[in-house]
Amino acid sequence: MLEHGGRLHAAAQRFGIPVNDWLDLSTGIAPEPWPVPAIPLDAWARLPEDDDGLEQAACACYGAAHALPVAGSQAAIQLLPRLLPAGTVGVLAPSYAEHAQAWQRAGHRLLRLAAGDIEAQLDQLDALVLANPNNPTGQLFRPEQLLDWHERLYRRGGCLLVDEAFIDCTPEFSLAAHSDKPGLIVLRSFGKFFGLAGIRLGFVLAETALLEQLRQRLGPWTVSGPARVLGGQALAESSAAARRLRALRLQAAGQRLAALLREQGLAPDGGTALFQWLYSAQADELHDFLARRGILVRQFAEPASLRFGLPADEAGWQRLAYALAEYPQP
Repeated sequence: MLEHGGRLHAAAQRFGIPVNDWLDLSTGIAPEPWPVPAIPLDAWARLPEDDDGLEQAACACYGAAHALPVAGSQAAIQLLPRLLPAGTVGVLAPSYAEHAQAWQRAGHRLLRLAAGDIEAQLDQLDALVLANPNNPTGQLFRPEQLLDWHERLYRRGGCLLVDEAFIDCTPEFSLAAHSDKPGLIVLRSFGKFFGLAGIRLGFVLAETALLEQLRQRLGPWTVSGPARVLGGQALAESSAAARRLRALRLQAAGQRLAALLREQGLAPDGGTALFQWLYSAQADELHDFLARRGILVRQFAEPASLRFGLPADEAGWQRLAYALAEYPQP
């Protein structure tokens, strides 16, 4: 199992600080959850129904032709490589590590590619896998570039998989509207933007034939009844204007976080509205320094770097600012 952000109990045990005393900035999740509606008793008592409107709400929200709900996009990340013939797969690096591991476990030949190397290597790939924006670097790829890569791959029987887990604040970069093209797979995460990661809900946007293969492999009831109700209501009831307003607030918070890091001599090397990424040879030291003060950030070994999520309130912002001000610069 790969390590991820959010392992607060492990950090509490390691550093001897009670769980409730931590400022957890280790995940790229919106710090203000979308208001949770009342969940009808039937959602708990009955098996989930597929014709409850969740798919239609996701398609309308994302601008996609077809959508398959899954128990978090992680479920699709692990299964999709097993639906495609073994081949040479380019995976953006650094990026969300579960992608590379899943394709390698499924028997594919893996090429870890920096963003600048994709163009030159594309014609030897059977599939290209990347996140847009990338996690943890925050790099954005233009839709025109991605569609060109998809066309080149598809002409040779290949495919492009784009993980759009963090794209909600920059929807103009999304390929959701093109996701019914054969050879194009788009993953969307519900929980990050809506701040409700605990319900484990995501969507695969693709042509119907691939979605049906994935549905058969996943089996029935892959998404719980309460998750379907909550997700469907949030997607259907959040108007485009409300989502845009939420995105603007998150973008402002992301800019505030970037400015705070710069003020302390820790200018981020990339980021999104939901996190900022710092590449530093002192990543270990800074991670340990903050953790001993009850502030948890996400640490990466390759390359040595840290990812900072958004504080949930003004007290959290001030706590982070004070801790960073105390950090002795090398």
